[in-house]
Amino acid sequence: MPPRVFVVVAALRLAAAVYAASAVPVPPPAPTGDWSDLERTTITPTARRNELLLELPPVDLPAGTVVDEPASVGEFPVNGSVYALHAELIDETGRKLPTELLHHMNVMDPGERELFLPISRRILASGRETGEIRFPWLLFGTRVRAGERILANAMIHNPTAVGYRGVRVRLILSYVPEHRPWPLFSVMPWQLDVAFPVGDKSFDLPPGRSERFYEGSPAVDGKLVVIGGHMHQYGRTIEFWDATTGKRLWHGEPAPAPLGEPSAVPITALYGVTRLGLRITPTHRYRVRVIYENPTGHVIPNGGMGVVGGLFMPDRTAVWPAAATSDSLYQRDLRHFMGPVGKPAVSMPVSHMHMDH
Repeated sequence: MPPRVFVVVAALRLAAAVYAASAVPVPPPAPTGDWSDLERTTITPTARRNELLLELPPVDLPAGTVVDEPASVGEFPVNGSVYALHAELIDETGRKLPTELLHHMNVMDPGERELFLPISRRILASGRETGEIRFPWLLFGTRVRAGERILANAMIHNPTAVGYRGVRVRLILSYVPEHRPWPLFSVMPWQLDVAFPVGDKSFDLPPGRSERFYEGSPAVDGKLVVIGGHMHQYGRTIEFWDATTGKRLWHGEPAPAPLGEPSAVPITALYGVTRLGLRITPTHRYRVRVIYENPTGHVIPNGGMGVVGGLFMPDRTAVWPAAATSDSLYQRDLRHFMGPVGKPAVSMPVSHMHMDH
């Protein structure tokens, strides 16, 4: 048997052996607010089998500007498990635009809470440095439910001298229909950043060496199966700690990037032939920590960011909590996510762009 085939077969055998202890029940959708006054995000099947197109309302993107789209509302039309996604942008004629115009796009379920905070759960995201996101479809998928209501927003930026009209941000989602024997494990995206609890993830970066951290506990028991991170220029390392035991569980360093571009941190798979994930528990506190070296001698506005995230697999017996919609953090986060609802998308010069992805 070729080595690569052996590894895959061994991984699947491992997965099958622990499946009974790791399957995740699907919680019922929690009630949410009345979003009938919002514009629509459409989610429709494409011509390709088991593929969905999630598309935001159109906005104009003048030359030299950033456009902050307010949230729009949509519903998933199918039950299934998403295992791959990538972003596209088109103009009013249907012409594809450079994906570099997309700063970030976020999709959340306002009826469920996040892993580490009582805010709305982010279920999908894409940005200019993420490219295509793809899981091993036999092993992992993130579940969506027919009728599940979502909110989506985006930021697009145009540093060129050419304007575009009717720009639509899209996510193309590949999924496995329900009632298939795969994927073997249901996973959920998770995130933890140093600028929590809510609001923009960026912060002003002081000169010299600096560090910043945030701590939290997960809502339920489970395992992290994928972890990665994101920093800005001058970031040196980003770390994930068990603050209760004082043990560093993971650290990442940015890959080389052009001057002024985002510094992507390589993604780490925490599963393999002999293990399936890194266990975390609500009885412990966990810390994300980022370290910067700013050699400029001055403060860089919005120059810092430190985000870890990836895929989380709840225990089979875990009951995912519904969102506490009356919680003050939930309300603050929702207002921030919604953006300028009821008003035109906000345009600003590229030099004023803020970071929140």
